[in-house]
Amino acid sequence: MSNESKANILLAEDEENLHEALKLNLEMEGYTVTSAFDGNEALKAIGNEYFDLIIMDIMMPEVDGISVLETIRVNANEVPVLILSAKNSSADRVLGLKKGADDYLTKPFNLEELLLRVSKLIEKNQKIQVKESLGDHYVFGQNNIDFKAQTATTFNQQTIELSKKEVMLLKLLIENKGEVVTREKILQVVWGYNVYPTTRTIDNFILNYRKYFEQDSRNPKHFHSVRGVGYKYTD
Repeated sequence: MSNESKANILLAEDEENLHEALKLNLEMEGYTVTSAFDGNEALKAIGNEYFDLIIMDIMMPEVDGISVLETIRVNANEVPVLILSAKNSSADRVLGLKKGADDYLTKPFNLEELLLRVSKLIEKNQKIQVKESLGDHYVFGQNNIDFKAQTATTFNQQTIELSKKEVMLLKLLIENKGEVVTREKILQVVWGYNVYPTTRTIDNFILNYRKYFEQDSRNPKHFHSVRGVGYKYTD
């Protein structure tokens, strides 16, 4: 794996010695680690940044791990979560998994096992996200997009300049052809988590695409808004 694709991990654990030891080992594996020592810090970090994985202790001050997990899932954030718990009760484990955790380890755990589970969860998540890779050009319905030059030639032979964000969103929608891309995913990939454009902003991008590329913008064939969920591109 190249350095770039080594993942971004949020480590939410309030026991300082364990936190430092885990952080050190994860960094030695080439991951970038952001630290949180209580539930509020964890929620703040999640609101500001995109993570490939969250490792989270259940027993944390302020807001416990299960509540953090619930908040993440309520906001339709699909980030994989690995829960750490000092309680070895199956009820706890079931609750964690029920609330949307992807994996669960009880303390004390074997470090090698933790690292193995971390890499498996990240790999699975990245596989889901890497769709067909597009080249520099993409042609559909007599429209030709040049991603590199940030230009497009439309069905009526007009040449248009595209902004960087327009190109990024186009790429994301086309790579996920036929599937709904959630607003959450668009914010994360195109805008980065620290900027929160409104749904309106994304709607305006979609309206622009229809204006450029649809022969009948009122009955779009390619760019669709799926109310309350996200947006979709079809051939």
